Amino acid sequence: MNKYFSYLTGILILISTFSILNSNVIADSGQYGQYGANLSILIDKMVAKPGGGVQTKGGIVNYEYVDNLSPSDIRYKPGNQVIFKLKVKNTSNTSISNVTVKDFVPAYLEPIEEPGTFDSNSRVVTFDAGSFAADEEKTYLLKMQLNSQDKMPADKGLFCLTNKAQAYNGNISDDDVAQFCVEKEVVGTVEAPKAGPEMGIFMMLGELGLLGIGLKLTLTRRK
Repeated sequence: MNKYFSYLTGILILISTFSILNSNVIADSGQYGQYGANLSILIDKMVAKPGGGVQTKGGIVNYEYVDNLSPSDIRYKPGNQVIFKLKVKNTSNTSISNVTVKDFVPAYLEPIEEPGTFDSNSRVVTFDAGSFAADEEKTYLLKMQLNSQDKMPADKGLFCLTNKAQAYNGNISDDDVAQFCVEKEVVGTVEAPKAGPEMGIFMMLGELGLLGIGLKLTLTRRK
């Protein structure tokens, strides 16, 4: 009888232990996805080199995009168009949804073509990137235009701007920046000749000459 009771007690303990372990696995699966999937997202922002792209046979213009342009690289001019490329990738091993992308537009730059809406007060472009399958990548282009020279900072002949972009949903987020530089055009001015000592002598001689002519005419009339 005692052996039977001990055997039954052991079975009950095993069943109870298995139930606890199974409930923990289910809880972990519900919180983090199947088998504890790690969610992550990546955004890569690039800027096109100035000077225009190369047109292909199909009429498509291919631009060369880089992560950043330093002051020693080729520079943009006031009024030029600047094109940015955004690559958003789901680097998770499971799908993600409700991804939003924001682009923070710097001063002296105005969006002219963008995939979302531009808030002129906050200077932010926002658009819905939707859902991504595991390892899926989407590409977006944003075309902007620099202000004219008269709307550029008066005390800077060469300066650089940084454009930031961010991709996120409720659980994950990533951001990246792209830098480019602007060189203002030098406007030449014609300097008027300064009145030195030589100019003063010439002016005095001219006045004396006119005075002599006036005296001669006066004497001639009196005769």
